[in-house]
Order: sequence, then C-alpha cells, then structure tokens
Amino acid sequence: MNKTSSRSHTVFTIEIVKVTTFQGKKSQVTSEINLVDLAGSEKTSQAKTSGDRLAEGNAINLSLSALGNVITALAKNSSSKQKVVVPYRDSVLTRMLQEALGGNSSTIMVCAIRPGINYYEETLNTLKYADRAKQIKNAPKVNESAQDKLIRELKEENDRLKAELAKLQAGGATAPAAKDAEATIQRNEEKLAKIENWDQIKAAQEKDQAALKKVEEE
Repeated sequence: MNKTSSRSHTVFTIEIVKVTTFQGKKSQVTSEINLVDLAGSEKTSQAKTSGDRLAEGNAINLSLSALGNVITALAKNSSSKQKVVVPYRDSVLTRMLQEALGGNSSTIMVCAIRPGINYYEETLNTLKYADRAKQIKNAPKVNESAQDKLIRELKEENDRLKAELAKLQAGGATAPAAKDAEATIQRNEEKLAKIENWDQIKAAQEKDQAALKKVEEE
C-alpha cells in the first residue's frame, strides 16, 4: 500500500567496546545495540499486489509471524514455570535477533500505527504484538569475566570505604568502624595485588611456552 516502501526489514547493529586499564592490565566489555525497522504487515486484498510485490508481501508477513511466535514463547517463559521451546530458527530475522530478544539484553519496541477504520485489524495486531513484547522479562548482566568482575567489585568497595573513612576522620572519629574500614581496604588491596602477580606469572608462562614452541619448530 506504500509505493515508496523498501519492502524489507532493516537491521542496523552498533558494537560498543569499553576498554579499561588497571595496574597495567586491560579488561574489555562489549555491548551491541540492534536497531530494527520492521516492514509493516498488510492484507493482500487491500494492497492489491501481484507478482514480485505479492511475493515480497507474503515473505514479510511470514517473517513477522515468526517473530510474533518467538515473542509469544519468550513472554510465556517469562510468566510461567513451564518453559517452551523458542522457535528462533523459523526465520532469518528471528535468528539474527535471538540475542537481542531473549539473550543477555533489554528490548524496547516502538510501534507505528495509522488511524482509520480500514486499518483497524492491523492496528489491533500491532498493539497485541507490542503487549506481548512488553511481557518479556530478561535479566541482562554485564558480560565480563569472573576476574574482571572481582577486580571491579573490589575497586568499587575500596572507593566506597575510602569515602566513608574520610568522613569519619574529618569528624575526628576513632571508632572501631574506622579501623574496620581500614582493615577491609587493606585486605582488598592484597587481593588485587595477588591477582596482578598471578597475571604476571601467567603472562611469563605463556611467553616461555611460545618461545619453546618456536624452538621446537625450528
């Protein structure tokens, strides 16, 4: 019904990489943002399409139906203890968006609807689509290694304790709380030092193994 439509879905992926350095050690966290523009569903009887346009419209409707089935399954898994298989492989679109929909992610859907009694059914289906998507409950977590997570948590705890300790000392307090904070900071610093030493030992071992392998090859 829209002659200027691309008659296709568009998926635009942005990859964000965050690299931090702590005591000479680099850690990396990555994230992806998928911006998806879905082609609209339409009735063949209303669009009066034929030939290639008819085939395109049918393909769009099939992929939207597959996406709807995936969203329904994910919504059911979020609200029920009885889990169902999510049919990601039913279409290229759902396979591409598997991680964005039900993986370690948050999903937001923006629906475009048009007024008019002729489009009532399409508008209602679109709103039902959005309502099902809204029922999906994911629990996204930072995709970092266990070691990177430990380092981050130790640093965050030390920063918090140092701020509390500064307030206690500014108030002239010599209470046990101040001593406890100092002891915890010291323990955290020792843990961080052990991690750094282990990384250095591991790096040296890998270097020696690479050198040995090179000698054996020669």
